[in-house]
Amino acid sequence: MKALESKLAGKLLIAMPDMSDPRFAKTVIYLCAHSDDGGMGLIVNKPQKEIKFAKLLEQMDIPAIPHMRDVQVHYGGPVDQQRGFVLHSHDYTAQTGTLRVDQTFCMTATIEVLEDIAKGNGPARSILALGYAGWGPGQLEYEIGQNGWLTCPASDQIIFGDDNQNKWTAALGLLGIDPLLLSGTAGHA
Repeated sequence: MKALESKLAGKLLIAMPDMSDPRFAKTVIYLCAHSDDGGMGLIVNKPQKEIKFAKLLEQMDIPAIPHMRDVQVHYGGPVDQQRGFVLHSHDYTAQTGTLRVDQTFCMTATIEVLEDIAKGNGPARSILALGYAGWGPGQLEYEIGQNGWLTCPASDQIIFGDDNQNKWTAALGLLGIDPLLLSGTAGHA
């Protein structure tokens, strides 16, 4: 299990077509952390169209500069949906609360990152996820073994791109897989 664990943080999880949990159907998840204690990731292809970043800042009494860059707001997963997580490029680090996942991506879960984005001083690229996907010890490895998820290297374009409707297909394309040819049944040779 050690080899699998060290390879999962910083990867994309791609839901298989027959994912039984509707909350994760056709999702692409960026895995922010993974250890013996479990895993934590953010869904990057389910925008919350009814929630606008500027309105969210307004509700939090965070003043924004005119013409502030818009940040996509996503459903990050079913756990702790009132909490926000900013998945962003590595060019930004908050004074506290930034997890540097790898050389490309970081995650910050403090109000400081929202304030900095509102001032125009935040990361160059980011999405805001409300809630997260979480797994207990051994749970993610089990789900992968049961053919629930595929994994692949993370892509800046998939994570931060605007085409949320096609991110699942694009992530499968990184593996050279046509979704029409996927089988939901695991096999052994």
